[in-house]
Amino acid sequence: MRQSKNFTKATKEIPKDETSFNAQTLIRAGFIDKLAAGVYTYLPYGLRVLTKISQIVREEMDKIGGQELLMPALNPKENWEKTDRWGTFDALFKIGNSSDSKEYTLAPTHEEIVTPLAQKHVFSYKDLPIYPYHIQTKFRNEKRAKAGLIRGREFLMKDLYSFHVDEDDLNNFYLNAQKAYFKIFERCGLLDMTYLTYASGGSFSKYSHEFQTVAEAGEDTIYICEDCSIAVNSEIIEDQKGGCPNCDNKKLKQEKAVEVGNIFKLMTKFSSAFGLEFTDEEGKKNPVIMGCYGIGPSRIMGTVVEVHHDDRGIIWPAELSPFKVHLIEVKSDNKEVREEAEKIYEELVNKDIEVLYDDRELSAGAKFAESDLIGCTFRVVVSEKTIKKNGYEFKRRDSEKSEILSKEELVDKILIA
Repeated sequence: MRQSKNFTKATKEIPKDETSFNAQTLIRAGFIDKLAAGVYTYLPYGLRVLTKISQIVREEMDKIGGQELLMPALNPKENWEKTDRWGTFDALFKIGNSSDSKEYTLAPTHEEIVTPLAQKHVFSYKDLPIYPYHIQTKFRNEKRAKAGLIRGREFLMKDLYSFHVDEDDLNNFYLNAQKAYFKIFERCGLLDMTYLTYASGGSFSKYSHEFQTVAEAGEDTIYICEDCSIAVNSEIIEDQKGGCPNCDNKKLKQEKAVEVGNIFKLMTKFSSAFGLEFTDEEGKKNPVIMGCYGIGPSRIMGTVVEVHHDDRGIIWPAELSPFKVHLIEVKSDNKEVREEAEKIYEELVNKDIEVLYDDRELSAGAKFAESDLIGCTFRVVVSEKTIKKNGYEFKRRDSEKSEILSKEELVDKILIA
């Protein structure tokens, strides 16, 4: 992409009511635009990152047997009445239809839709287990949207639902899902600061499990057992008598954290509400056992910015970087600089390398500052100085060291990174 052709631009202006670091920085760098409290437009750079996170999630869900579909965001009231959540789910956006007087909600989650959907296809034990999932925009009527992409009123969410013949089968898949989630966080650069966290199971089970990433911007307080590398949410720490549920260690470390994923054993709560049953090998009907597995690509994006940055801007993990290379042409009266920049741009693009090419009429200092703010993995500079050295200046965003490389060395280093 030629930066001169990008219709959006970095800005120094930040909405006065935006206090979170992730939103301020993403707005400044031209990744998102704030429409209203908790509602953002993903601009070209931002959409590239969000799409990459979603693809990582998609790949890891597919590996454990997930089958992707897409369910409606507009849900009829009667589905939510069957589970008694129309009047008790306090974050529902409710809307009416003037043509038929029916009421709907903009879905914050999809148990009420996926369960009757499964009912149309699950009849026998031979039809189980199944693992449908989707990645879709969700809506929650948060009383106070805050923390930028970490807590919005409109956000992207992956939810996978598992359907089983018994609890043993659910438990086996539950462990597989845990492993898949940690693989997602590894690929998104969050593994080292993300903990499997025991939380309340509500009406479903004794515990649910959250995946909490340690960050100052976090809304949750967790207590980390450094012996087990697991954590306990503050909401249940008293029930645990201040100790680790795994090893009973009483010396837990308190941290602020962001919940980037969660998994629940739903058991028969929703299958019973809709009468979802299967016939076992003996011809007996049984309720289907269910699990739920959520992860927020948009929340991951905001969390990554909170934990991967310096005082100059974002430092994207390699798999999430909007472009692999930020190519900067330092303006000069020497036509050879432009020719060389164009040449290496075409070379990289032809090798299917994602390049953001800063070909604008700006000073070198302005270009370098914006490059650090955007945070692409590599920076390549073409200038009179590099031409005299018969090469290109190469630098990683997460390093202060730069080096001059020949075209062959540059392309090889980028391709293998």
